[in-house]
Amino acid sequence: MTHIHWLGAGLSSVPGIRRIASSGNKLTVWNRTLSKAEYSINHINSEKILAKKYDLDEIKKQLNKGDIVVSQLSANMHPEIAKVCLEKNCHFASTSYISPNLKELDLEAKERNLVFINEIGLDPGIDHFFSHLLVSELKQQNINDCAVSYYSYCGGIPAVSNDFKYKFSWSPVGVIKALNNKAKFISNFQEKEVIPYHQVSTYSVNDEDFEAYPNRDSIPYITEYNFDQSWKINNFVRGTLRLNGWTKAWKEIFLMLENPSPDIEEKIQSKSDELWANHQYEKDEKDRVVLSVKMEASNNNGVVWARSYELDQSGSGENSAMAILVSITLSAGIDLILNNKLNTGVQAAPSDKENIEYFFKILKDYKINYISK
Repeated sequence: MTHIHWLGAGLSSVPGIRRIASSGNKLTVWNRTLSKAEYSINHINSEKILAKKYDLDEIKKQLNKGDIVVSQLSANMHPEIAKVCLEKNCHFASTSYISPNLKELDLEAKERNLVFINEIGLDPGIDHFFSHLLVSELKQQNINDCAVSYYSYCGGIPAVSNDFKYKFSWSPVGVIKALNNKAKFISNFQEKEVIPYHQVSTYSVNDEDFEAYPNRDSIPYITEYNFDQSWKINNFVRGTLRLNGWTKAWKEIFLMLENPSPDIEEKIQSKSDELWANHQYEKDEKDRVVLSVKMEASNNNGVVWARSYELDQSGSGENSAMAILVSITLSAGIDLILNNKLNTGVQAAPSDKENIEYFFKILKDYKINYISK
C-alpha cells in the first residue's frame, strides 16, 4: 500500500488531511508542532494513520519507493524535500508555484517515473483549471484574426468587512513583502512591469466591485495555458482581489515600502506584529474567497466571444473557504497520482478536461460550486 506523508498541518491543511485519512490510505502527518498534527487526524482511530514531529532526516528513513510526499511547508523548502523524493523514488505534491530549482529536477523525475505535481490548490490551482477550460472553449470557436484579453483575479478576504479591509490567517510579513515584488503583465498589447499597489483598478465580479492589482509574472502563463499562436494578446493579467477601500486602509504600509530606511526589515516585522495583534481571524470567524477568470475575443466588429468562470465561497475555522479550496484540491491531486492519471515529471495543475472534471467533482462534495457565464 502506498504511504502518504503529509508535511505541514496548519489550518489550511486540515480538510485535505482529514479527507485523505478517511479514504483508507496509509498516512503520516508531520508537523513541527506535534499537537497540530495530532489534531488534524483526531477524528479517526486507525493504526494506518499517524502523527509525528517534523524531521526531514526521520522522514527520509521512513520513505519507500512509490510513496507520496505532500508538502504544505514553505515553498523555499520544496527543492530539498523534492531531492529526497528523487533519492527515495517517491512522488511529490504541493500547492506552491514551481520554482526554477524545482523545475531543474524535471528530467530526473521523468527518468525515475515520478510525478512531481505542483500548483494544485486555489491560486495557483483552480484558477488554472478555469483558464485551461476557457482556452479550449475559445479554440473551438475558430475565430480568425482576433485579439484576446485574459483576466484572472483571486482574493481571500473577510466575509464581513472591517476598517482595515483585510484579515490574516498567518504572519503578515509575507503579505507585506509581496507588495514590493514587481508584477509583469500585458495591457493594450504592451508588456508592463509595475509595483502591484501602483496599479490598483476596479474589477467587478458578479456585479460586486473589488479593488484589483497584478501580481508575480503573468507572461509565462500565455504558454502554460497553450494560447493559440495566431491570437494577438491585448490584455493578459493574473492578479489579486481586495475589498473596496483597501488602498486607502493600507496607505501607511505603502508609504513604508516606498520610502525604505536602513531598518526596513525591523519596521516590516514591527508592522507585522501590530497587524497580527489587531487583524487576525478570530476562532470560527468567517472568511471568503472570490475567484474570477475571464476571456474575451474581439475583432473589427468588437467583442465576438466572451466567457468567464466565477467562484464565491465562505467558510469558518478549520473549514474556512481558503482551507477547503486549497487542501481539498490538493488531496484530489493525490488521488490522481494514486490512480496513475498524471504524466511523470515536474508539472503544474493538469490541463485535460477529464482530470479537471475530477477535481470539480471532489470539490462539489464539499459544496464548492462555480458559475460560468
